[in-house]
Amino acid sequence: MSNRSLGLDGRLHRYLLEHGVREHPALARLRAETARLPEAHMQIAPEQGAFMQWLVRLMGARQVLEIGTFTGYSALAMALALPPDGRLITCDRSRDWTAIARRHWEAAGVADRIELRLGPAAASLAALEREGAGPFDLAFIDADKTAYHSYYETCLRLVRPGGVILVDNVLWGGRVAEPGGDDPDTEAIRAFNARLAVDERVDLSVIPLADGLALARKR
Repeated sequence: MSNRSLGLDGRLHRYLLEHGVREHPALARLRAETARLPEAHMQIAPEQGAFMQWLVRLMGARQVLEIGTFTGYSALAMALALPPDGRLITCDRSRDWTAIARRHWEAAGVADRIELRLGPAAASLAALEREGAGPFDLAFIDADKTAYHSYYETCLRLVRPGGVILVDNVLWGGRVAEPGGDDPDTEAIRAFNARLAVDERVDLSVIPLADGLALARKR
């Protein structure tokens, strides 16, 4: 996990933030608060948030699904880019982290665009399917790595043709390309990447943004 793009030292990352990221003040405040947490490395990089926000606007997305929100930076970035009647559904199991998220969503004036499904993501996704939710324009997966394949398959059912699924941490700090590294998360991401590379149901691009971001466009 990384809250800055792989390969960027501190000096170059600061330059990127100053010249390539227009971070909303609400996002900057949330990032500053999250930086004080022991798990701060779990937050997406600001340049990734800016890219996702740009993508929401580019696509004209109105319906977004997120799996894993942590303290809500990615959800806030995307919600700020949605039209007033847009909707983002996010799934997370932590009451403590999402309490921080809710507070910042409210302060930014976009809480009415965000629906939090609190609990195990698999159960929340199953409920969305039963309810006939969607179709979603965009989905973002950034939760427990061993369940990536399951989340991805569900997103393929919930996202419209031409919609995009974003998958975070696919480069996993470089560990996916290193010999060894047989911990469950690394093995799961390697296996997921191998399946995604040959999945003809999508158009695929993996970019070295933050900790590696896969963009899969549903055909």
